[in-house]
Amino acid sequence: MKRRLLSLILAVIVVIYLINTMLFSLDETEIGIILRFGKPVRVLSDAGLHWKLPDPIQTKVLFDKRVLVYDPSASEFLTGDKKNIVVDMYLCWKIIDPLKFLQAVRDRTGAELRLEDIIGAEAGATFGNYPLTAFVSHNEGEMQLGRIMNLISEKCDQRARQQYGIQVIDVKMKRLNFPDENKPSVFARMWAERERIAKKYRSEGQERAAKIKAEAKKQKEIILSEAYREAEKIKGEGDAGAMRIYAQAFGKDPDFYKFLRTLQCYEKFLDEKTTILLPGDMELLELLEKGGTGASDGKK
Repeated sequence: MKRRLLSLILAVIVVIYLINTMLFSLDETEIGIILRFGKPVRVLSDAGLHWKLPDPIQTKVLFDKRVLVYDPSASEFLTGDKKNIVVDMYLCWKIIDPLKFLQAVRDRTGAELRLEDIIGAEAGATFGNYPLTAFVSHNEGEMQLGRIMNLISEKCDQRARQQYGIQVIDVKMKRLNFPDENKPSVFARMWAERERIAKKYRSEGQERAAKIKAEAKKQKEIILSEAYREAEKIKGEGDAGAMRIYAQAFGKDPDFYKFLRTLQCYEKFLDEKTTILLPGDMELLELLEKGGTGASDGKK
């Protein structure tokens, strides 16, 4: 009886072991490969319950099929104009060919080591084709960082697909810096460049200001000249009109006009301190000698 019970217990244990090693579930985030004595025989991509022969006849290898992020350490590169830069990048990738991935890199650690080599090689080759101003510049037209990073992403994706069954979705730059020993000289060059640009802007501003002032002065002279000409014209027309009025008014009574002009002359040259010596028969003295009778007699 005891022997039969022991045999039953052993049989249950064996069945449980076989069930645990033959049946397994595949998560939505995973992709699997069934190996028979180390050789791949089946790829599992659908989530759910799957089976395999018990270990060690068949074993399973599971990979994460989600988009993964790899953040390698910052590296130093040389630009096309021989400037040293330190670039910190990251890349997004995922497995698209699990068989090739298993055969080439085995696991995520091996994949990231290969990806670091790829991104270093492609970034170094690409950065060497562009000057520093393509990465850092005050002029928006010179900046080509987006185009450069897209080019690196395409090249890394091509190599990773062919060699490792990996899709490189994107490569982005987190930070761009300069080596510590080069920072003083770089900052000095940047300062000199900004100073040169500032002097250029100041010079252009002064030149433009001088042109504006000269044009304003010219316009002022033109306006004043036109105003003076117009004023003289109006003044001449006014004087001519006044003369016509005077002529018409005085033409009606010449004796009165003569009398009025004589009085105006007296106002100009006679005062308390004036002494005049003139011939006695001079017409100008007529009013002084006769008073108002001369004008009255003339009218009679």
